[in-house]
Amino acid sequence: MALSLKQTNKQIFRLITLLLSLFSLPHLHASERMVDKNQQGENQAVILMYHHFGVDKHPSTNIRLKQFEAHINYLSSAGFQVWPLTKVAKYIQNNQTFPARVAAITIDDAYLSVYTEAYPRLLKKAWPFTVFVATDGVDRGFLSYMTWQQMREMQNNGATFANHSATHDYLVRQKLGETNIQWQKRIINDINRAQSRLKTELGSAPKLFAYPYGEYNSDLADIIDNLGYVAFGQHSGPASIKGDTRALPRFPMAEKFGELADFKQKTNSLAFFIEKQTPFDPSINNNNNPPKLEIKLTSNQDMKTDYLSCFISGQGRVDVNWINRQKTLFSVKANAQLPPGRSRYNCTAPSSRKGRYYWYSQLWIVSTAKDSSTKD
Repeated sequence: MALSLKQTNKQIFRLITLLLSLFSLPHLHASERMVDKNQQGENQAVILMYHHFGVDKHPSTNIRLKQFEAHINYLSSAGFQVWPLTKVAKYIQNNQTFPARVAAITIDDAYLSVYTEAYPRLLKKAWPFTVFVATDGVDRGFLSYMTWQQMREMQNNGATFANHSATHDYLVRQKLGETNIQWQKRIINDINRAQSRLKTELGSAPKLFAYPYGEYNSDLADIIDNLGYVAFGQHSGPASIKGDTRALPRFPMAEKFGELADFKQKTNSLAFFIEKQTPFDPSINNNNNPPKLEIKLTSNQDMKTDYLSCFISGQGRVDVNWINRQKTLFSVKANAQLPPGRSRYNCTAPSSRKGRYYWYSQLWIVSTAKDSSTKD
């Protein structure tokens, strides 16, 4: 029976519509499809870092479930695109401008509450997220960790699993009597073993690495870089497209600073556009404590430099020394020695864009025989 021209045109239209639905953005997560074309591109993305979810006995690394749900709801209502970390890393490697409001969700250590609490909530949003796995804990069947089978299920639903070392050791520290060459071999074996376990159990693993405890130095960062990884710390701040891929910042999320007002400020922050930083290495000894940080900014930022403020862990606000009249080169130095362990210099400055602030954090590690921090 011959079809009329009108019927034929209707069938062609249905076919075209079907093809468009099949081939429209097949590899993007739901949040990536909702792009406001009127939004201006930006030079950074915000990378969030979590550990425990709803586990009250670890308050320093736990996020309360109500806080986490408030974070999710805000990202959704404020129009953020939640990208896979692999995509964020690729943009930074290529010095490629981001759309406005890009965020990535990362979780360290592969604790069980990731599977029982975070995963169901993120799955409802069809949002990608990356878990950095300390593989020895999983292999030993620690009850506080997820299993490989649970991770395979999550991987099938959009999660990515990446390298957090096998041992979750303090990688920057050499053991007693260990030479530098021996230390390098131990670290490389540790990282390679973790990557091998991820590939064996999950079939693949991206070249992404999160430093245990957020600790790194120049030697460790160079090892990670030579192995081909993009690395992430735990020092706060948005990740700039000009950022050093040996140690990109993430915003740590925990109970103390997890309320929505703090979360909004962090997710809307802007990255310092740094031309040069001295030093890169956060290691400190008695000869350079307190350390002096010197930063050369590019001149194409809308930062209100007259209002740049810097704060020292445990010491409060410190004077900023502008070295040139153009206010693109400044230095900061604590008034007193930093204590053993980890400390930070945090600097912020308002932008000409209403309600937005530039944010930068520098990690420092004062060597100590016994760190007071514990892995929780």
